[in-house]
Amino acid sequence: MNIFSITLKNIKAKPLYSVLSVITLSLSITLLLGIKQIALSFKNQIENNLDNIDLVIGAKGSPLQLVLASVLHLDSPTGNIPYQEAQKISKNPLVKWAIPISYGDNYKGFRIVGSTKNYPDLYKAQLEQGQFVKKSMEAVLGATAAQQLNLKIGDTFLSAHGLIDNDIEVHTEEFTVVGILKPSQKVIDRLIITTLECIWEVHHHDEHEHDEHEDEETSHQHPTKSDKEVTSLLVSLKSKRALLNFPRKINESTNLQAVLPKYELHKLYDYTSVGFKTITIIGYLILIIASLSIFMSLYKMMKERAFDLAILRTYGATRFQLIKIIVYEALTIVCSAFAIGFIIIKLRIKVFMNSQSISLQQNILQDLPLQEVLKIAELMLIMVLIAVVLTLIPLLKMNISTILSNEK
Repeated sequence: MNIFSITLKNIKAKPLYSVLSVITLSLSITLLLGIKQIALSFKNQIENNLDNIDLVIGAKGSPLQLVLASVLHLDSPTGNIPYQEAQKISKNPLVKWAIPISYGDNYKGFRIVGSTKNYPDLYKAQLEQGQFVKKSMEAVLGATAAQQLNLKIGDTFLSAHGLIDNDIEVHTEEFTVVGILKPSQKVIDRLIITTLECIWEVHHHDEHEHDEHEDEETSHQHPTKSDKEVTSLLVSLKSKRALLNFPRKINESTNLQAVLPKYELHKLYDYTSVGFKTITIIGYLILIIASLSIFMSLYKMMKERAFDLAILRTYGATRFQLIKIIVYEALTIVCSAFAIGFIIIKLRIKVFMNSQSISLQQNILQDLPLQEVLKIAELMLIMVLIAVVLTLIPLLKMNISTILSNEK
């Protein structure tokens, strides 16, 4: 007797129950996998990209906006600050190190960030090919940027003003790709790195090129110290005690603002985690409903096919073989639902990202760890096991002679 063949026939005999069970279960799986992926990706961005950054110093404005723009590169900057002010802060005895960053241009949606040679070290970035920038108009690409832009060593490109891809304000100076970084699962993967001097020269030249009253000689001058600005300053302090007074001193005595990135991002995570938890609870409720539908489907099968099962018993089928029919049916539905849910979550993200060019380039979603997927699979199996056990109770109590006599 082919148990699996009988199982498939049972499923085909009641397509409505089977399809509804699969749809409900796959919906709960998709929801749970999706929300876990978003939550873990957000948490990963917070933990992996902060490292030893104690402070972000920039122009006055929203503290959270400054952190998102300077650390995760997911927002617009609050403005620029004088480079001379940033240098003064860097020389403060309480400062362990300070890395200035300057940006405002992009290439096809990927941000071009000017900084010092220490910036890649902040993310422990390693070269996959080529070398780090050594002179003006050279650029190193993050792994995601290189892949999506399809650029390689020696290729050139023109940057555009702003953080969104456009063909209106395109600079005339060409960048040359000199290096490509290894994947790091950090924000630097989706950045184009160059020098501060390069950013200053491009914008200085661009400003004079649009000034009809400037002569040719003036248009080739380099920016002076007073002209130089940076977007923000990433700071690490020598001691945690300095966090108590140093930021307050900057906020009160200067036109700048000093923000604690860990505090701002964890506060944001706390706010969003409420939504994550709510949707997760809904996902688990749908999973419970799906498990109940499987139980109802199996129990209905037991009641409707009691005579058939009794006949199988009279022809030599063991009670264990009948149990296997029920177990196989439940596992077939669950495995089908899990496969569909997993495929949906993968395709949904891919299709959405392909339809949103900037979202694709600024994607911070990480692949869900196998351990998290297995946790959901384990929970599903437990729920289905409970449904199967409840269904088996009438089977174990089945009286063959009574069923056959009543049917006649």
